[in-house]
Amino acid sequence: MAAALLGRALAALPSARHILRCSTTYSVEKWFSKQINSDNPPKRPLTAYFRFVKDQQPIFRKQNPDVSILEIAKKIAYAWKELPVSEKQTYEAAAKVERQAYKEELAKYKAQLSPAQIVALKEERRQKRAKRKATRKKRELTVLGKPKRPRTGFNIFMSEHFQEAKGISVQAKMKHLFEEWQDLSSSQKQTYLQLAEDDKVRYENEMKSWEEQMVDVGREDLIRYKNRLKKSGVATEKKTIKKVVSKKRVKTIKKIQRTKDSSSPEVMAKLKTKSSEE
Repeated sequence: MAAALLGRALAALPSARHILRCSTTYSVEKWFSKQINSDNPPKRPLTAYFRFVKDQQPIFRKQNPDVSILEIAKKIAYAWKELPVSEKQTYEAAAKVERQAYKEELAKYKAQLSPAQIVALKEERRQKRAKRKATRKKRELTVLGKPKRPRTGFNIFMSEHFQEAKGISVQAKMKHLFEEWQDLSSSQKQTYLQLAEDDKVRYENEMKSWEEQMVDVGREDLIRYKNRLKKSGVATEKKTIKKVVSKKRVKTIKKIQRTKDSSSPEVMAKLKTKSSEE
C-alpha cells in the first residue's frame, strides 16, 4: 500500500534524476553565533537528508501547488532514496563539515559555563527529551486508534456555543463562555452534565474494546493500570499460593532435619557425656 501511495505521488513528476540537482560548490552555512554566551548555545546542524529537503521543498511546492505538505514530504523522501550516490555525497560532505564545526563550538560553549548553568542545561535537555517522548507516545496512541477521553459538561457546552461566543481571540471566547457557564442554573447545566455522563459510558465501552485489541497484538503495556491488575490477578494469586507453599515446605524440611540431627548417635553420645559429668 505504501509503495502504491509513493507511486501515485510520483506519477505527475518527471524523473527524479532530471529535476534534482545540487550545486557542486559548497560553503558552510553560519549555524553558530559569533559571540558565545550561556543564553545562546550552538544549534545542532541539519543532517544530509534534511539539507536535501530544505533545497528541494521549494522546487516540489512550485511544481505541485495543489499537493498537500504530507504528499510533498513523501515525494521528497522517495526522491532522496532514488538520488545517485554521487549527488548524496555532496549533502553528506556538507553535513559532515557542519557537524565537526558544531562539536568544536559546543566544546567552547560548555567550557565557559558555570556549574549552575551546566545543571540548568542538563535539566533543559531532560525536559525536551521528556516532551519529545510524550509527543511520540501521543502520536503512537493516535495511530493505534485509542478512544478520545470523555468530555466534561463544560466542554460540551463550549463546543456548542463557541462559534457564536463574543470575542475575537480564542482566549476571549473561552473566557466569555466560562462566564456564561457559571451563570447557568443547575437545571440548565444538568443537560450538559448528563451528556458528559453518557460520554463517559461511551469512553469506557470503547476503551474496553480497544484494550482487548491491544492484548491481542501483544501491547499489554498500553492497558490502564487497574485493568492490568485485573488481568494479571489470577496469575498473581497463583504465584502467591506457590510462594506460601514453598515457604511451608522449607520450614517442614528444616524441622525434619533438626529432628534427625538431634537423634543422631553423635548427638546422643554428647548428651550422655554431659549428663555423666554432671
